[in-house]
Amino acid sequence: MDAGLLDAVDAAAGRIAESRAAYIRTACEERLRREASEVLDRRYMAAYRRRPEKPAWGKLGAKLLARRLRDDAP
Repeated sequence: MDAGLLDAVDAAAGRIAESRAAYIRTACEERLRREASEVLDRRYMAAYRRRPEKPAWGKLGAKLLARRLRDDAP
């Protein structure tokens, strides 16, 4: 890791009162979650291209998502 990046990590970790190791661990965990999510998105898109969902399923999905977002709102 170059010195500039290390300094930036140390400064960021210091702002949130966290060790460098904890900051890097959190960043790695977030990156791994994002990559796993991107894999699932790509798999969904590939499956959708092979067999698009019927309009009724899309409407049902939109309703369920809207309900979930409303229920999860603070």
